[in-house]
Amino acid sequence: MILGLSRSWSLTGYLIAAVITLPLIALIVQATFPDEAVFKHLFDTVLPTYIANSLLLMLLVGIGSLVIAVPAAWFVARCEFPGRRYFQWLLLLPLAMPAYIVAYVYTDMLDYAGPVQRVLRGFFHWSSPHDYYFPAIRSLGGAAIMLSLVLFPYIYLLARTAFMEQSSSLLHASRIMGSSPWRSFLRVALPMSRPALAVGVALVAMETAADYATVSYFAVPTLTTAVYDTWLGYGSLTAAAKLSAIMLLVIFTVVGVERFARRKQELFQKQSALNDSDRYRLKGLKSFAAWAYCSTLLLFAFLLPFAILTTYAIDYFDQSWDDRFWQYSWNSLYIAVLVSVVCLLLALLLMFVRRVSPREYDYLPSRLSCTGYALPGTVLAIGVLVPLTYLDFAINDVYDWLGAKGPGLLFTGSAFAIVFALTVRFLAIAVGSIESSYKRISPSLDMASITMGQKPKQLLMRVHLPLLRKGLLAGALLVFIESMKELPAALLLRPIGFENLATYVFQFVSDEKLEHGALAAIVIVFVGLIPLIYLNRSLEHTR
Repeated sequence: MILGLSRSWSLTGYLIAAVITLPLIALIVQATFPDEAVFKHLFDTVLPTYIANSLLLMLLVGIGSLVIAVPAAWFVARCEFPGRRYFQWLLLLPLAMPAYIVAYVYTDMLDYAGPVQRVLRGFFHWSSPHDYYFPAIRSLGGAAIMLSLVLFPYIYLLARTAFMEQSSSLLHASRIMGSSPWRSFLRVALPMSRPALAVGVALVAMETAADYATVSYFAVPTLTTAVYDTWLGYGSLTAAAKLSAIMLLVIFTVVGVERFARRKQELFQKQSALNDSDRYRLKGLKSFAAWAYCSTLLLFAFLLPFAILTTYAIDYFDQSWDDRFWQYSWNSLYIAVLVSVVCLLLALLLMFVRRVSPREYDYLPSRLSCTGYALPGTVLAIGVLVPLTYLDFAINDVYDWLGAKGPGLLFTGSAFAIVFALTVRFLAIAVGSIESSYKRISPSLDMASITMGQKPKQLLMRVHLPLLRKGLLAGALLVFIESMKELPAALLLRPIGFENLATYVFQFVSDEKLEHGALAAIVIVFVGLIPLIYLNRSLEHTR
């Protein structure tokens, strides 16, 4: 704490927070404007379907992810069987696979013309679709299964941690009182892990609500596709803002319900390290069943789609390895690097003010700057378009008033809009990473530096920066990777003729030609594996 810290530091922090929260405020204000034509038409015709599909999809994906994640987490955390040490990180790999790529691969396999139905027709001598029933993959149910396969690791990771931190003495007591392992799981372990499961389900629901590519590919109308279509199809920013506000209401309701449901649930039993002797040693058929369950989950959620994607990339390498691949890779690279640097600088300044300021209200800017992470990419894009469109028009009006030729769409017609949107969305990641590193720096170092006559800038540059190196690197890495993968915001905000790897791959998915974009998709998957490896290593070190 620096008692005489200049108020200019506080003012800078609040200025950053104001810019970062500007899209959310602009979105809410724009949603209050009248728009009788487009929104009323949507309200009278398809809006109820959009809302119903969104809620049903969130419910199905939440249940599906919960059902497949909890057994895997329990096997890995509390049981001993062949391959357990490998499965504990292998089951995180599906997070690196974009859901729309998984959807394309399985649609290609399971559609009427795909290999699965061809083999069935040949084996049973069926000649037409009327001779048999096969569930439609391009449906709301199909989208729910695809999203569950990709999103279940959120619940798996939280449930695994919860099971590992549960005190073994409680489970031992349950066994001594005559409960079987299955009964101990149901009556002791599962109820104690409810807070973690609730958080995981809420995360999955939010990711499902934010998904655009998968539901668009399966032609399932949801609020996300409605926002996209309203802006690009009808050109109505106000109607798109109203739909985005409804979507925000749904997401905040999910978060509120999750917080309300576990408001009185607190867990004070914690086991710092789990010994091998604390795990159930599975033998025979039970051991094989645990191994088979985890293997099957890994096969369908990651290995099979990745193998097919690799085959596509090899077969179509000559068509994919062209100038466009390099150009779009460069676009993704420089956007991600720029966003990482900006996020890191802003987060460092916000957290420095929060740490050293003697004024209690200076913690607010860092908190407000994290609100963007809760906004789905589509909603955020509309929120960014609102103020930047007004700004572009205002600048051109000023040029007209001066009798000069205006610069055109300076912000919405360039990559600035994408960089701004990604900064708003991922600043929270950099703030979290630096905050975690700051907690490991003793406040006595600050006091010693101030006593030796160091000014705030010198304290930041000479003391804090060297000690924050790992946190800065981790934050920059995570922001970089998330920026490389972000699709909905890039789709809505990209200038004409601008593509990056994510939009490039999605274009081929939409055209049913993923084979030509498989090489770019492989790059996205490999980039997505880096944070998973980092996350697993962090968990291993903190255990």
